[in-house]
Amino acid sequence: MVSRARRTGAAGGYVAVDRTTAQFPVSPEAYRLVCVLLLVAAGIAGAVAPVAAASSGPDVTSSTANTTDGSPAGPHIVAAFPDPVADGDVGEFVVVDAASASNLTLSDGESNISVPSAGTVALSAAPNATRPLVDVPVVRASLSLANAGERLVLRRDGVTVDRVAYDRAREGERLNATTGRWTPRGLSPRSVVATGPATATTFVLPDSPAVPLETLQRAETRVLLAGYTFASPRVADALLAAADRGVRVRVLLEGGPVGGMTTNQREQLDRLVAGGVDVRVVDGPHARFSYHHPKYAVSDDDALVLTENWKPAGTGGRDSRGWGVRVHSEQTADELAAVFAHDADGIDAVPWREHRRTASFVEEDPASGSYDTGFAPETVTIEHVRVLTAPGNAGTAVRSEVAGAEARIAVLSPRLDPDGPYFASLVAAAERGVDVRILLSNAWYDAESNQAVVERAMRLRERGLPIEARIARPAGRFGKVHAKGAVIDGETVIVGSLNWNEHAATENREVSLALDGEAAATYYGRVFTADWDAAGAGGSSGERTSNREGMQNRKRTLTMALGALSAASLAGFVLRRTVDFE
Repeated sequence: MVSRARRTGAAGGYVAVDRTTAQFPVSPEAYRLVCVLLLVAAGIAGAVAPVAAASSGPDVTSSTANTTDGSPAGPHIVAAFPDPVADGDVGEFVVVDAASASNLTLSDGESNISVPSAGTVALSAAPNATRPLVDVPVVRASLSLANAGERLVLRRDGVTVDRVAYDRAREGERLNATTGRWTPRGLSPRSVVATGPATATTFVLPDSPAVPLETLQRAETRVLLAGYTFASPRVADALLAAADRGVRVRVLLEGGPVGGMTTNQREQLDRLVAGGVDVRVVDGPHARFSYHHPKYAVSDDDALVLTENWKPAGTGGRDSRGWGVRVHSEQTADELAAVFAHDADGIDAVPWREHRRTASFVEEDPASGSYDTGFAPETVTIEHVRVLTAPGNAGTAVRSEVAGAEARIAVLSPRLDPDGPYFASLVAAAERGVDVRILLSNAWYDAESNQAVVERAMRLRERGLPIEARIARPAGRFGKVHAKGAVIDGETVIVGSLNWNEHAATENREVSLALDGEAAATYYGRVFTADWDAAGAGGSSGERTSNREGMQNRKRTLTMALGALSAASLAGFVLRRTVDFE
């Protein structure tokens, strides 16, 4: 049995997920549907907990003025780490920036602690335990932080200059006193990193499955592959061949994907480990991410960033419409390598053999579709490459790009919340006169929510706003939309793993690239236009009827499966037909 506690949002606690192998007299398809929907109902598939009121969440106040970047200008409390997941909370600390001020004291409600005037320090009752956790000097102090809630007051000459209060400490997480957000131990959010101009290969799936494969096949020194799921025999073959010729190969994946890990993935990961490849999965009660969801690879000085998973349906070209780019840039590759090292060397990166001993697996037939090549890869020049990562910067960066649009925006996404901030940013762009087009997935489990987006956009269009949403109609060119991308003003492309919702941007590990340059924008814009035109003006009534009938058939299958479950096991669950991570 494997139990993993998932962080559920900015104000949420943990939801414990118990994954045991159940024996139900139902079809494998029905069982998989039950697994997916129960996991979604349990809140681990991207449902964000409501933000708590100030009285119940971390209450952070400051009496100091702010600098231009929003940080306090004078002496202030930087961070608190009340619950370091150690016996007796050994190693707990508070970081204070004295800003060269003298006569400072910090009160934790039990004692007054003198704060050195030189720079930023961590105050701790156990300096030796704290030093590995911080990158500032550690000063011994009589400090005791309560996990149930604490009020910290920083004073100068007896006058309060800053104060921080929290109601309940997050286990293994550090409180940023400026933003009021809790960050898991070992997670260092990154800023947007500009890596300069580059030559790149733009491609889409299922049209060009050879591009990801050949990128791995030509590696000479290093391959770092990060993903959500992995079940591709061809990619496994390429990694094993690279290891055989002396390339250092490392793989990092999600340990608890929605719906469970498949037996196909187990087989491929067993092969990799037997062949000497270092395979780890992000898992455990103190995982730094709700989900490890990126899809990228570093191959020597090439950076490959995808919207698709490492399995036949994705990189294998057997189902999904996806976007991908291979950037030939040492700077971009090194930045992704730094992200990989941060994630793969963390306390929550578990070796595959260790994880496998207690994991359970589900059966799944691999996708087997066959599609023609409508769009061949192209070599283009990128004027500027920017690496976007979440948690940290990707969500803000995407909305900033949308806010800066002047003429047109084309968004391709599996789904979009009509009440969320990303749709709101697109509406705001339309209100400025920007032409906005949104193309959404045709997958049965997205049909209802995506139709709501189409209808919302239709009402806005009737009010005169230049915004329209359509549901994709593959017409034999692909199976379903799975890409997460945008083309803005014919000049900028965003491509990567980030689903456009707040949970993905704040709780998941995601990696995307922003590419500036007309050549790349023209390529993806041409693909988008073809898919948009195939969808028609809102889709025909026959298409919508077909989608609804398909959804009803799935619901009937699910109903039969649920009938095999005990009523007690379902008590308290509200099922949603939403799969937020693929």
